[in-house]
Amino acid sequence: MFQETPSDAAASTAQPAPEPAPQFEVVRHMLFGSPIAVHATIKQLHSLGYADPNDWSRLLATGRPNEVMAILTKKVRLP
Repeated sequence: MFQETPSDAAASTAQPAPEPAPQFEVVRHMLFGSPIAVHATIKQLHSLGYADPNDWSRLLATGRPNEVMAILTKKVRLP
């Protein structure tokens, strides 16, 4: 004898659609200031969990008196 299967039986075996892979983009942060201020900012960003101090470039002279810069290149997740 032929029996009909309920329509929701097929739906229960269906796999949910996979979530799309997260998208990332590279951004570059640049800090300018005195060596003390740049180091303090790098430490503060580290304490907030944003970037490891070793991820920053070494301090680079800008050509202005008592001014240096540091660069951080970071991948950020896009919404």
